[in-house]
Amino acid sequence: MAGIAAAVVVAAVLAVVLSGGGGDAEDEVFLQAAGSTGPDPFTESSTEASPSAPPPPSPASPEEDDGQVTRTVDGSEPGLYGGTRNVPSCDVEQQIRYLTDQPDKNQAFASVLDIQPDAVPDYLRSLTPVQLRADTRVTNHGYKDGEATSYQAVLQAGTAVLVDDRGVPRVRCACGNPLTPPQALQGSVQRRGDSWPGYSPSNTVAVTPSTTVVNVFILFDFENGEWFARDKGDTGEKDRPTTPPSPDESPSPTDSPTSPTPTESPTGSPTETPATETPGTETPATETPVEPTEDVGPTDGTGTYGPPAASPDGAARTSAASYGLPVSPGV
Repeated sequence: MAGIAAAVVVAAVLAVVLSGGGGDAEDEVFLQAAGSTGPDPFTESSTEASPSAPPPPSPASPEEDDGQVTRTVDGSEPGLYGGTRNVPSCDVEQQIRYLTDQPDKNQAFASVLDIQPDAVPDYLRSLTPVQLRADTRVTNHGYKDGEATSYQAVLQAGTAVLVDDRGVPRVRCACGNPLTPPQALQGSVQRRGDSWPGYSPSNTVAVTPSTTVVNVFILFDFENGEWFARDKGDTGEKDRPTTPPSPDESPSPTDSPTSPTPTESPTGSPTETPATETPGTETPATETPVEPTEDVGPTDGTGTYGPPAASPDGAARTSAASYGLPVSPGV
């Protein structure tokens, strides 16, 4: 198990503790399962077929699940996202047609992402279809009464999304909703919507933008248990095998003084770069695809890949895979 864990340590995760400062204020967070359309969708689903569901992760212990810890993950981390090789998780062209046929929705969609309405098709084609590998906090946006609405949400691992060139989720494919980074919660939290096995606030992550353009995403194949590379903006046609990321490719956690990280209270109930390739950063000058050398799938039936490995300085590193990979059946 130690060897397997070392092979899949792919994300440097920062735990940030925030205290609620909203007094009697109450925030709502909507739990959205991977296959759920959710409230006030912008469009019909453009989600493509997905693989069978991996087992859910083990629940967090009471000490860990205090609702005051939010993990942030850099959008360039290898293995942060997954999918199926040569199969896009979203039909981008279908999403474009949905919005083009409804100018009012297209305008509202563009306003959320701060782009011009006529730039929406090119913008969507610049995004990369992937699937989440961890329950992820976002600001979701619905469409109601001719306008875009916003609400805080947790998207279940396995959710099909489109990510930008900094690795940030920008569109949820099951509903066509535009996504932006999550907002910090100030008061007690009421969780609404439908929970899922293994859901825990302490297992939820927030994605922070990569400081460099991500030209190549290193993804885990849910169906075959292998690793592959997908170019940004590609829909899977150019996917190629790659080796599992090594622990050395993930920096140790550091303190982050910038941008507030969302937190969830326990209150409430669930309702230009080197010639060699650096996965998840800039495009290499040359690339020699290498078939995966070992099975990196879970072997113990728990949905985890062993405990986080330790970096040379003793700081714990957490693999994106260790969050677990729960996916709703039929998504």
